[in-house]
Amino acid sequence: MHLLFLSSLLPDGAPSTGFELANQAILDGYRRAGVRLTIAGFRREGARPATADEIDLGTIVIENAAASRLQKARWVFGAIRSGRTVSAEKLARHSRAALLDRLATAGPVDGVILNSVQMPIAYPFLASEMPAIFIAHNVEHRSATENARHGETRLERLLFRREAQILKGEEARLCRSAAVIHTLSEDDRAGLGLSADPRAIPLALSIDRPRHAIDDGARRHDVGLIGTWSWAPNRVGLDWFLAAVAPRLPSDIEIAIAGRMDGAPPEAPKNVHFLGRVPDAQLFVRGARVLALATKGGTGVQLKTIETFEEGLPAVATPAALRGIGAVPANVRVTEDPDAFAAAIAELVAAERAGAPLRLDGSLFAAAQKAALDAGIRQGLALFEAALRKSPVARRTEAEAGPIAPPSADKVQC
Repeated sequence: MHLLFLSSLLPDGAPSTGFELANQAILDGYRRAGVRLTIAGFRREGARPATADEIDLGTIVIENAAASRLQKARWVFGAIRSGRTVSAEKLARHSRAALLDRLATAGPVDGVILNSVQMPIAYPFLASEMPAIFIAHNVEHRSATENARHGETRLERLLFRREAQILKGEEARLCRSAAVIHTLSEDDRAGLGLSADPRAIPLALSIDRPRHAIDDGARRHDVGLIGTWSWAPNRVGLDWFLAAVAPRLPSDIEIAIAGRMDGAPPEAPKNVHFLGRVPDAQLFVRGARVLALATKGGTGVQLKTIETFEEGLPAVATPAALRGIGAVPANVRVTEDPDAFAAAIAELVAAERAGAPLRLDGSLFAAAQKAALDAGIRQGLALFEAALRKSPVARRTEAEAGPIAPPSADKVQC
């Protein structure tokens, strides 16, 4: 089977954000299932060139942290004018004809994988041109609603409420039209209203990075937090940790925070150090005595949680950080009370400093996650093939020129 994987970003060879790590895990899962993939998406400035099985849709600035104020304003005004979300507005750079022309270079395909909502919002026809698998990384309208509640200004709250309204309608549209819907947690399956829908199949995720010995690295910091802090749901958790937990920790406990941030770092105690985006996220994670998984909102699965558990690292986690996780390792404490969170961190750091063997072998957790991912993808592919058999006209033959029918002259360009 040959599927066209449509995403906002092409792989960059060194995934670092949660979205990139999830994409790589999903792509690897489809390839293990024997699917031939052609990946289409945009590239960041300076990213590696597209490979033979990729379609480069152009270079783009996609993160707010990397954009000027003028560029951000253009995105917002463009989104208001077009009726799109801001994230989709960033991607809406091609006409329908131009995009279809680029996608046709993939050759004949059996269907498309719509990786998250951004591309099918930017190009609505993508959801109806071919049989589709929709991968919902989050319940986006719920995340936007949370962001509206936490917005610092009235304008931010208004913009997020607008995004939530658009996203709710677009997610419903995509779920109606897709032959298969994959969520990344059972909670998100329910959040999209698909609990009783046989087309909705949750996927487990595995980072599947090479793991070393249980304890082979120097401790560079006592407590580590890592995330894309320019993403509002992540920032809510970071702000909670800095305001409610960090002041309750002993001043000799060093806290390192890694990850891209939109604007200047917030005020924090002197024992908190902001490192920005680190070149090796795995090295950063493994260099912490204890990981703080301080998720306080959002939807979807937390890749930093999965990576922590696959590495066997001790951690303190909020319940929200455990979405999509079945069994919690024995070296993880779970609480959302600030006093208890700080006390658990202090206890684990003290034990680590004293040489207690807190690090576990995470290989069993990793293997279980990978097996569950592969099973979910196989289940989705079987359902997708059944849908194709019911609509044989949807399958392209080798005699046809491309994956998607060329646009007719009377169709509106978008």
